[in-house]
Amino acid sequence: MDDDIAASLRRIAQALDRLAPPPAAAPTFRAARMFRHNAATGDFVAAPDFLLPLDLLVGVDRQKGRLLNVLERFARGLPANHVLLWGARGAGKSSLAKSAFMAVAAAAPDLRLVEIDSDAVTTLPAVFEQFRPLELRFVVLCDDLSFEEGAAAAKALKSALEGGVAGPPSNVLFLATSNRRHLMPRDHAETAGAMAAAEDAEEEVSVSDRFGAWIGFGPMDQEAFLLAVRGYAERFNLESPDLERRALQWSRQRGSRSGRVAWQFTRDLAGELGKPLPL
Repeated sequence: MDDDIAASLRRIAQALDRLAPPPAAAPTFRAARMFRHNAATGDFVAAPDFLLPLDLLVGVDRQKGRLLNVLERFARGLPANHVLLWGARGAGKSSLAKSAFMAVAAAAPDLRLVEIDSDAVTTLPAVFEQFRPLELRFVVLCDDLSFEEGAAAAKALKSALEGGVAGPPSNVLFLATSNRRHLMPRDHAETAGAMAAAEDAEEEVSVSDRFGAWIGFGPMDQEAFLLAVRGYAERFNLESPDLERRALQWSRQRGSRSGRVAWQFTRDLAGELGKPLPL
């Protein structure tokens, strides 16, 4: 009787093994230097290199130098702090993050960038643990990070940055961009109750304290804006006799001066002149 039961259990176990999906293959990260994380499937999807040259980002020399310093240290295996790029919208935070990565990765073949959506922050602890045993070094980028849903995402990010009892992975650097230094939505106190908002604010501010490198971006002045426009026009051979006047008019219509607005003006001018842009 015991032999019959044992045989039946073996058959059941074998049947379950056949029904179970095969284990997911560990990502190799050899297909590209940049990847996007698909939170729904857990996959890492290869992305093309970011082609905007670092020297085309003007008016942010101080920020550029600080970020390059952090990334170069990390690529060499030296201690480096997690980075928060914060400040004015359209200042080039995301472009700088990716351009600086590409500049450093050119001399660091084991460096990878993985972009994670801001609404998938709760997946970060598991993602970091996937990276821990790998021999590559990962810059994990979260663009436009904020905690619209309150403290749950903040706790997940703090858990990822602290690493639990095992400590944070030494081969992962977290890089986030945000319009706000302390990452909390401005209307959070109105939508949550006073006590809940205060508790969530404390949780979220404690997360921003985990970033050892805060790099701020202020509004772009007119001189820097025109320098960006002239730089784009020269690089892409876009000629216009009234370039600066038109660029300033464009910025007034948009209600702001920023690297993003300068690039949008450049794209419009290139289209008008019938010239393609490589970016």
